Amino acid sequence: MWINWLRPLDRKLVRDLWSIKGQALAIAIVIGCGIGMYVMSKGMLVSLAETRSAYYERYRFADVVAPVKRAPNALLEEISALAGVRRAETRIRAGVILDVEGAPAPITGEIQSLPPRAQPRINDIVLRRGRYFDAQHEDEVLVLDAFSEAHGLEPGDHLYAILNGTKKRLTVTGIVLSPEYVYAISPGEIVPDKKRFGVLWMNRKALAHAFDLDGAFNEALILTSAGTDEDALIQRLDTLLKRYGATGAYGRDQQISDQFLTNEINQLQTIGRILPPIFLLVAAFLLNVVVGRLIDTEREQIGLLKAFGYGNRTVATHYLKMIGVITLLGAILGILLGIWLGRGLAHMYQDFFKFPFLLFRPPPGVYLVSVGFSLLVAGVGTAASVRRVMQLEPAVAMVPPPPADYSLAANWLQRLSPWVDQPSRMILRHLYRWPKRAAMTVLGIAMSMGLLIGASFSMDAMMYMVDISFNVIDRQDVTVNFVEPRNKRALEDVLHAPGVMAAEPFRAIPVVFRNGAHVRREAILGLETAPQLSRVVDTEFRPVPLPEHGLVLSDKLAELLDVGSGDLLRVEVRSGRRPELDIPVSGIVKTYMGTAAYMHLDALNRMLKEDSAISGAYLLVDPDKTERLYQALKNTPVVAGVSLQEQAQNAFYETLQDSLGTFVFFNTLFAGLIAVGVVYNNARISLSERGRELASLRVLGLTRGEVSYILLGELALLTLLALPLGALFGYALAALLVRSFDTELFRIPLVISDSTYGYAALVVVLAAVASGLLVRRRIDHLDLIAVLKTRE
Repeated sequence: MWINWLRPLDRKLVRDLWSIKGQALAIAIVIGCGIGMYVMSKGMLVSLAETRSAYYERYRFADVVAPVKRAPNALLEEISALAGVRRAETRIRAGVILDVEGAPAPITGEIQSLPPRAQPRINDIVLRRGRYFDAQHEDEVLVLDAFSEAHGLEPGDHLYAILNGTKKRLTVTGIVLSPEYVYAISPGEIVPDKKRFGVLWMNRKALAHAFDLDGAFNEALILTSAGTDEDALIQRLDTLLKRYGATGAYGRDQQISDQFLTNEINQLQTIGRILPPIFLLVAAFLLNVVVGRLIDTEREQIGLLKAFGYGNRTVATHYLKMIGVITLLGAILGILLGIWLGRGLAHMYQDFFKFPFLLFRPPPGVYLVSVGFSLLVAGVGTAASVRRVMQLEPAVAMVPPPPADYSLAANWLQRLSPWVDQPSRMILRHLYRWPKRAAMTVLGIAMSMGLLIGASFSMDAMMYMVDISFNVIDRQDVTVNFVEPRNKRALEDVLHAPGVMAAEPFRAIPVVFRNGAHVRREAILGLETAPQLSRVVDTEFRPVPLPEHGLVLSDKLAELLDVGSGDLLRVEVRSGRRPELDIPVSGIVKTYMGTAAYMHLDALNRMLKEDSAISGAYLLVDPDKTERLYQALKNTPVVAGVSLQEQAQNAFYETLQDSLGTFVFFNTLFAGLIAVGVVYNNARISLSERGRELASLRVLGLTRGEVSYILLGELALLTLLALPLGALFGYALAALLVRSFDTELFRIPLVISDSTYGYAALVVVLAAVASGLLVRRRIDHLDLIAVLKTRE
């Protein structure tokens, strides 16, 4: 056989690994889970970042966008001449209401201009199907791929759009992708809904005619030169475009699609930084326990090896080889698992982030780091055990260890005898004799449960956020945005729309907040004193009345601006008369989504020196009359956008199920495997250590069930003791993840439901039961003849 070609110690290594194959495989799986998660998250992080960079560069995604009310095309020369501008281009962009066959509700959309023949030099498009529109046909448009997929639109199909108050029938000629809409989300929404948000591209001349912008533009796109100070360029743009109604130029990092994509990349980075090391630390703990207790059971063999002339280093190397083989097996399993998961994740991401291509291709460094780190962790985790091998003297090692001293536990166990039977006292005596070993087992089981809670709590947190957002804060059925601010009397017209039972006005204006070096481009939302449909609430979810004077900021916005309640904040309004005022911060409220700023509606209009203007209304709608309302809104020229609360909530649930649900499933699988690995290893090692003792009890007359109870009862007790500690560890891990996921877009609340604790405990208990059943089979086949032989 091939094994005969190996050296004696290597043959022993093969036999040892085969004898502990179940334990070795369990440890390798734990290592593989950590490596797999690292390869998946790090590989996907690199793939997403490189794909984004290549896509943006190839299709020239704008570095800076400068929206205006109306500016002449001749201004392009002045923009191009600004320091730091490598290339500039202008376009027309407007909000529209879309009507597609089969869609009962009005759809919010955007329409943009493209040159009649040549492709744009900035924010180019990717033509997936069909053709470019014909400059001679003003009704031809290109449609965003995600929207066409949701509604089954193909080249040659038709849809309707309200362009500047006129309903127009449009013909689809091509389906496209755009770097500007990698994550296509409607303004003001928190998750994408490809059925409810569409983007169209039209011939520049036709779109200019439709919106009375002949010879003019309302948005400038800029590519910057290398090393350009973007903030300084934005200031120069704002100064140049101020008289043309500029609302404030902004960089790519403030573009909504790129914000969400960057947020996802940061989350992957966080996951790769936190979870894989924890998995590998658990694996190191397992290796330490297994190797340490294996060495204890092989004292005599170690003594014999040293007595026959094998040096300390040779014997230590033998055990290091065992550790290395187990670790490398885990690394190989992890790499294969990570590649498989990464490819599946890339396929899933293609449903959310629309790239022309997205390939999961981790660089070689990811594999090298994963293998190297796993070997390092394994080496550190087993260093103490290997050191003990080198310190064992042959004469000492060959002498059987002295019998365990259980006398210390005799007194208090005797007092329990009226209530506790003899096998149970044997369990307690053994735990009392080996408290460190019992504590390590409890810790290992608790860590597996904690990982399961930390991997699963995000679903609880997101569901909590959805409930607070849609049922506590925003309780309206429909949100209507007007094309231009209108007098508050327009609210009466809204109330007379079919099915509207209540309506509340709001006003939104673009502003720039300044506090020293802290600058934020945001919007102020003006509400009535005590709104009922869209409310501002505190941490106890009690409505916060808006004061007659001052701003109420979200806690995240206050943090970014470094202001507190009572501080003055510079507010530069970017619409109307464009006043610049110092306004006190009257309050700060906790929010989980976005960076909001609120103000009393009347105070906001006074600041703008306008008479009761509103930007839109929140509506409460009779559910039996929604179709009539939708039809009316489709044909209302003054409406620029419609948001449906129920559909937005459903889209959020679908996104959670498709994306976060997948992550939770894989993380739960990983944590469950770790639980099995921890529990099974401890049960198997305990059986190896106590096999002779248990077999002796069988010879003395105890039944198989009684002997199994002694070992498995100990395992059950340790598992029960680990459950509360695992809950604490899971809470701490969840708190760490919450702090790491604190971004401008989302702040995840630290919410863990009882069902998550229960589910994690159930997985651990089931892992213990499964491990117990596997060990029970071995107990039933104990060698009773061997224990009758004298051990010399």
